[in-house]
Amino acid sequence: MNIGSLLPRHARYRGNHTALVAGDQRLTYRELNAYVNRYANALLNAGLEKGDKFATVMPNCLELMASYWAAAKSGTVIVPASPLLQDAGLATLLNDSDTKLVIGHVSFADTFERIRKDLPAVAEDRYILVGDQGGAGDSRAGFRSFEAFVADQSEGEPPDPRIVDEDMFNIMYSSGTTGQPKGIVHNHYVRSMYCMIFAETFRIIPESVVLHSGSIVFNGSMVDLMPWMFVGGTYILHEAFNAERVIEAIVAEKVTHTVMVPAQIIAVLNSPAFHPSKLESLEMLQNIGAPLALPYKEKLNDLLPGRFYELYGLTEGLMTVLDKHDSMRKVGSVGCPPPFMDIKILREDGSEAAPGEVGEICGQSPCMMPGYYKRPDLTEKAIIDGWLHSGDLGYMDEEGYLFLVDRMKDMIISGGVNVYPKDIEEVVIQHPAVQESAVFGAPDDKWGEIPIAAVVLGKDQSVAVEELVAWTNQRVGAKFQRIHDAVIYDEFPRNVAGKTLKREMRDAYKPGGSR
Repeated sequence: MNIGSLLPRHARYRGNHTALVAGDQRLTYRELNAYVNRYANALLNAGLEKGDKFATVMPNCLELMASYWAAAKSGTVIVPASPLLQDAGLATLLNDSDTKLVIGHVSFADTFERIRKDLPAVAEDRYILVGDQGGAGDSRAGFRSFEAFVADQSEGEPPDPRIVDEDMFNIMYSSGTTGQPKGIVHNHYVRSMYCMIFAETFRIIPESVVLHSGSIVFNGSMVDLMPWMFVGGTYILHEAFNAERVIEAIVAEKVTHTVMVPAQIIAVLNSPAFHPSKLESLEMLQNIGAPLALPYKEKLNDLLPGRFYELYGLTEGLMTVLDKHDSMRKVGSVGCPPPFMDIKILREDGSEAAPGEVGEICGQSPCMMPGYYKRPDLTEKAIIDGWLHSGDLGYMDEEGYLFLVDRMKDMIISGGVNVYPKDIEEVVIQHPAVQESAVFGAPDDKWGEIPIAAVVLGKDQSVAVEELVAWTNQRVGAKFQRIHDAVIYDEFPRNVAGKTLKREMRDAYKPGGSR
């Protein structure tokens, strides 16, 4: 199960097929294979050996995509770091992962200069800058440009690293690496399962055209990136998300599959350029990262029937998928486990919950991590008797379809009553002025915690906080779900995966105001 064998296979048997479109660069499989070979050989000639770690710190680009496949071919381990990390968080991640070489965009040169004294494992000449044309300057002495790094390297296949299933391929770090780092390990076997299971689940075939406009350092990107390479289709990679550019690319390239987080789907639907006819080529529009609010699901199913998928999952390896043929029949569900995966709902005492009963979502799958990097203590807490414990709350219906209730850590306990933010968010989003909603708990002397609504308003929309609070509280299902305040944001704080950061909202909350 060496995923590094996929690219040379396609280069041999469908070498002239368009493999990757990144910016203004279009590469066939033969061209992409040659490019990756130069990269893989450069890693080995820089002194890295099988199992050594190298980190990437860059936005979406050809070099970032090639990093995954250069790692696979060389037997090295890629550590994709978020380009949103600050100095301390990045240094923590690089040290915790035992990174020996760093490849980053030239815009991070000053960051590397500041933290290199704190990175004893990274040698002086192992800082590689993408986008640097050689004029590094005195403050970056010892840094090398990526062009120089791969110059004169062979386009031939690197030496066979003799990969076995258990060999590590990547370490994906969870959000917030300044405290206790949680590096999630995926080996070649796990990523091979991503290839095969998700190609089948999403009906991705060699003729498919996949568009990805979110960050590919986010593990959610692997659910279309791995099956693309497995089948040998075409992958279109945008540097950053832009709703109008997404719509334009779908039309121009006849895109068949795309994966987006809720905020991106909402932006596409609200774009002045949007019309259902422009998205006719799509066979899959998949939501990932967080549940998409029901009004938008219904809108998608109405305007683009037979295309909407929703994936619920953890980087650690628990997943369910709502298939496009179930999206009308099971509105509100996040689906069922794909083949070879299983889930169950557990009560606090460890017993299995009945259908309709809320408990912790637990799962098993061949995509499950072998563990957290160098953290057996955290691994033992997450995987118990072979079952991954998600920390998420949900229930299954009589047919075994999963309904997500909320994150355990996001649950609000008000006056001793469990309050699930998602239930309130589904009410708030129905206000005609509201485009996005998020509910979090704020400390309260009397109740312990109270629900607060944060909203992003639609274009040219306005609503007074008092009006929104009153409107919401007239429509929630119970008194304990009533919100006590609302905060209006221009845009929600998000991580590199596009997930809304409720913790930042809680920390920044001050009664009665906008952000």
